[in-house]
Amino acid sequence: MPWLAATPTTAGRLRPRSGARNSLCHPVEFGVAADANIMALRRNCNWRVRRFAPTILAGIAFLAQPSIAAAAGAIGAEPARQSMLDVIIAGGFLMIPILLASFVMTLVVFERLVSLRRGNVLPGPFVKCFLSQLREGAMDREDALELCEENNSHVARVFAAGVRKWGKPAVEVEQAVLDEGERTANNLRRYLRVINGVATVSPLLGLLGTVWGMMESFNALASANTAGKSEMLASGISQALVTTAAGLFVAIPAMILYLYFVGRVDRLVMEIDGRGQELVNLVSAEAAQLRNSATHRAMKTKKAA
Repeated sequence: MPWLAATPTTAGRLRPRSGARNSLCHPVEFGVAADANIMALRRNCNWRVRRFAPTILAGIAFLAQPSIAAAAGAIGAEPARQSMLDVIIAGGFLMIPILLASFVMTLVVFERLVSLRRGNVLPGPFVKCFLSQLREGAMDREDALELCEENNSHVARVFAAGVRKWGKPAVEVEQAVLDEGERTANNLRRYLRVINGVATVSPLLGLLGTVWGMMESFNALASANTAGKSEMLASGISQALVTTAAGLFVAIPAMILYLYFVGRVDRLVMEIDGRGQELVNLVSAEAAQLRNSATHRAMKTKKAA
C-alpha cells in the first residue's frame, strides 16, 4: 500500500509512515467516522419524512374516504322495516299450513274456554241442592232423574246414571257412575289433541320451511355471478328462518294452553268423581238399609219416651 513505508527497525518489522493516518489501522477513528455517517443519514431521512409526510397522509385519507363514508352510512342507516304481510310472503308456501294451524288452534281454544267453564261442567248450586235433598229424603227416583235431565250438565249426567241404579247394591251403582264418569272425562278432553297436535307439528313445518329455503338459496347462489354472493346468501337464510320463527310462535302458546286445559280437566274429573261417590252412598241399597235402620231406631226411641 502506498501509505506504508518500509523503514528498518531493530526488530525488522514494517511500521506505517509517521505522516500517514488511516482509520483501518485506528479503530477509534473508524468508529467516529461511522457514527458521523449514520447521523448524517438520519438527518437526511428525517428531512425526507418531514417533507413528504403531509403528501402521504393526504393520499391515504383520499383513498380511505369512500370506505369511511360507506361505514358511516352503514352505521347511521336504519334497517328496512317490513310489514307482517311481507314477512309472511317471505316465508314461502309453508307459511300457509302454519297459519291454518294457528287459526284452528284459536277456534279450539275459544271453544274449550266456553265448554270447560265450571257452570257448564260442575254447577255448584245444582250439586248442593241435589245432594242435600237426597240426604233429607225429599226426592224419589223419578224426581231425581227429572232434575238431572233439566240441568243437563256433565255432573248431572253422572248423577242420572247413578240414580237409574237406585236401590241396587253399591257395587252396581258405583260401576254405573264410573262408566258415565269415564265418558264425561273423554268428552271434557275433546279437541285437546288438536291443540297438542298444533304444538307438535308447527315447529316441524317451520324447520321444513327453513331447510327448503336454504336449499333454494344455495341453488341460486351456485348459479349466480361472483359479485354479491354473500349478500344473496344472507338474504336467503334470513327468509328461510322466517318459517322456523313462525312455527315456534304458534307452537309455544299451543303447548302452554294444552297443559292448562289438561290440568283443568283433571281437576274437574276428580271433583266429579268425588260427588259421584257421595251419590253412591245416598242411593245404594246399603244406604237405604242404613236409613231404614236409623228410622226404626228413632221411632223406637220416641215410643220408649
